[in-house]
Amino acid sequence: MDLLVLTAIGLLTGATTVLFGFGGGFVAVPVVVWADTALGTDAIRVATATSALVMVVSAAFATAVTPRRVLLALRGTGPLLALLATGACLGACATRLAPPALARWAFVAYIAVTALDPLLRPGFLRPSPPPEPAGTATRAERAQGSARRSLPATAGLPIGAVAAFLGVGGSVMTVPALRRAGHPMGLATALANPLTLAIALPAVLVSLAGSPPLAAATAHSDLVGLVDPYAAAALLLGALPVIALLRRRPPRIPDRAHAWSYIALLAVVALAMLLPELTPDTGVTG
Repeated sequence: MDLLVLTAIGLLTGATTVLFGFGGGFVAVPVVVWADTALGTDAIRVATATSALVMVVSAAFATAVTPRRVLLALRGTGPLLALLATGACLGACATRLAPPALARWAFVAYIAVTALDPLLRPGFLRPSPPPEPAGTATRAERAQGSARRSLPATAGLPIGAVAAFLGVGGSVMTVPALRRAGHPMGLATALANPLTLAIALPAVLVSLAGSPPLAAATAHSDLVGLVDPYAAAALLLGALPVIALLRRRPPRIPDRAHAWSYIALLAVVALAMLLPELTPDTGVTG
């Protein structure tokens, strides 16, 4: 039954990858915490590591099926990608050392702040068009310049570290930045996938090299490092077909409604992470 549930939730993971650029991380972390609840406090560590693996595959697949003319907007952002990857290595290492409770509450706080930020600061729900560069320029060149202004290379290190520590792809920082540069939601979320890949790949390599928590032996959990391969496979089984379908036939969502949906989903994910803390402990295990 867990396999069926995880595969069904993978459908949502695939949808969020395409529609919101999440790479699956925001859905995967709460779901894997639930699936690996037998690991106790170590479930959050396994969830962030497993989320990184899900994001590597889903973000790579989403990037591969994204039109090349869209990806041209990231041309020349090599330093940013390098610092995202460096920060991700640091964040993934910190996950192995930090108290599990810190990771859980940091995840909730991160999402809460991120959901409030677009509401309190202008430029997300109703973005301003980016200024036109001097002289004649192609659409791709204008998009490239806008992406560079909104995502300075120096932001790569903290974004990568925080995203890898929490098992998310950094899209909650990159998508709002691209929105404030004047991009529509469709383009901002599409560009978030290759940026997520730069974070998730080094993070998952660090996680695979880690030692499984001691609770894994008692829970009969077959982990590879800190990664739950069965949960990751079930999520991806549902996610990848949805990514392929939505990239081929993208839904037409009004830009403002798309932006509000992004904020609403963040609120739902924060609530999902709080539920284990709010639910009384009955002492029943299963």
